[in-house]
Amino acid sequence: MKSIDQKWGYLIVLSLIWGSSFILIKKSLLGFTPIQVGGLRILFASVLLFLLGFKSLKTLARADWKWVVIAGLSSSFFPPFFFALAQTEISSGVTSILNSIVPLFTTLVGIALFGLALKGRQVLGVFIGLLGTVVLIAAGMESNVNQNYWYSLFIVFSALGYAFNINIVKKYLSHLTPLAVTTASFGVAFIPALIILLYSGVFNQFVQNTAMQQAVWYLLALALLGTALANILFNKLIKLSSPVFAASVTYLIPLVAVLFGFLDGERISLIQLFGGLIILLGVWLVNRRKQ
Repeated sequence: MKSIDQKWGYLIVLSLIWGSSFILIKKSLLGFTPIQVGGLRILFASVLLFLLGFKSLKTLARADWKWVVIAGLSSSFFPPFFFALAQTEISSGVTSILNSIVPLFTTLVGIALFGLALKGRQVLGVFIGLLGTVVLIAAGMESNVNQNYWYSLFIVFSALGYAFNINIVKKYLSHLTPLAVTTASFGVAFIPALIILLYSGVFNQFVQNTAMQQAVWYLLALALLGTALANILFNKLIKLSSPVFAASVTYLIPLVAVLFGFLDGERISLIQLFGGLIILLGVWLVNRRKQ
């Protein structure tokens, strides 16, 4: 019972943290380019994680690093850049909604490559949650006709990366602490992100750029809370629960993100709220236990 309560607690906290990340990306883009937002997000998060978890890297065996590299690139390196690029054309609320396909991808990747077995009720829950996502996307497209939805492909590729990461961590890295897994993953992403930042010129521009100096606080919150802390909590959630349950956090994130977007002037409709209720039904079905 305690582990059940804990995993729901982690799910709710992560929904709040990651749900606010999309508006933080939006505010960060007011001062930085998408490439700079992605790179600095990785850089700031990595520094904090190295301070907290550098000693935990000793617990990794040589065989673990193969999976850490794959997981790190798929979840810690590419998505920060992809999400920032997507939000140059798509609103923060709609971006978070598109991210809800993670549980579906997690299920499909888990079945195809990792031997994941699901009950019929869980599969039904995944597809009901996906239906709610489709409703939200359709409503978003109707109310935001000027947005370029080709940029949604960046979110699709990110979701696929998260799906690989979740299954890898659950099957091959669950013997490690969440801090060790998170620190190692960002260790993989750190060097290429730093090289990209050096070529972007952000360190030379920052001193004289007022917009960057104002936006950096949003970026710090995004990196330290929405990236470093959230990934530690998420890896803990994967360890406590099933891959599908962990991925279902992306069904709750849009509810928080759309609310923040609304408070920031983005449009929200009753149809979007209805889609959110369908998503909640899907989450409940995926995680309901028989009495």
